[in-house]
Amino acid sequence: MKVGKLNWDELKELIDSSRGKSREDVRIKSGVGEDCCVIDFGDYECALSTDPITGASENSGRLAVHINCNDVASTGVEPIGIMVTILAPEEAAMEDIKRVMKEIDEESRKLGIEVLGGHTEVTKAVNKMVISCTVIGKSKLGKAVATAGARDGDDIIVTKELCLEGACIIASDYEDVMSGVLSARELDEAKAYMEQISVVPEGLIAGDFGVNSMHDITEGGVLGALWEVANASGKGFIAYRDKMPVAPVAQKICSSFGIDPLRLISSGSMLITCSGGEKLVELLGKKGIKAQIVGKIVDFGGYLVDGGERLEVQPPERDELFVLAEKLND
Repeated sequence: MKVGKLNWDELKELIDSSRGKSREDVRIKSGVGEDCCVIDFGDYECALSTDPITGASENSGRLAVHINCNDVASTGVEPIGIMVTILAPEEAAMEDIKRVMKEIDEESRKLGIEVLGGHTEVTKAVNKMVISCTVIGKSKLGKAVATAGARDGDDIIVTKELCLEGACIIASDYEDVMSGVLSARELDEAKAYMEQISVVPEGLIAGDFGVNSMHDITEGGVLGALWEVANASGKGFIAYRDKMPVAPVAQKICSSFGIDPLRLISSGSMLITCSGGEKLVELLGKKGIKAQIVGKIVDFGGYLVDGGERLEVQPPERDELFVLAEKLND
């Protein structure tokens, strides 16, 4: 099997055949592209999400916090706590584990969430450190937004710039190679994208605004996220390449190595669908968050308009980060 997430068909088959007993108190259930489950606790509900870090070496603790908090924020719910599992290889030193936990502590403090517990062990089962986290959020009953809520005619909005996470990982983990592609200033800029990885602010703003769906743009990039939102919602989409706000340094990296920035992991950007998208873009702008309308939700199909050509978007394959890693490691 190839490195990366399972493809859409494989993942859907696994989820649909392995749901356990269906419960009425699970309001938003598992599904391809659904960032969180949401559980009804009476007057309140909680959103839960879990994800590992496997594609990055540097900043792995920081990324572990943000990708999971971002998932919870994609429901419009505020994260309140995180649980951490660390699987370390035999050659790891205690200082390596302390470094990861220091990063997790620092980022958790910035977001105002508590480290609730977890599990740490050294094991022969891994050849590099694997960090898996679960984040829990709390809100009033009925507030949480599902990925599967997109409606025909919704504007599709992308916040900030695409490829922030991908460019940061590439610049940090392959600095020697990238120093031959990027200037010193551009290399520093790519590394500094780590400071923009959180989408908790825009998730909470959009949740209060009243949007129909949100999705944190992670593996598979913005095209993968669009596909997942549309298919979860039983809809389609039309998006425009020239409207996609790809970070300039990320575009330079992608162009240099022949990879598609629209399929590169992009935590730091939230995909939002809603009616009256211009009003939300204006509201986010007033809060200091850049946002742009990049397309529309339609009744069926999935298309990217590129240079006047309308291209059908295929289901998400493995992320371009893994494609680049193979090229650089050959």
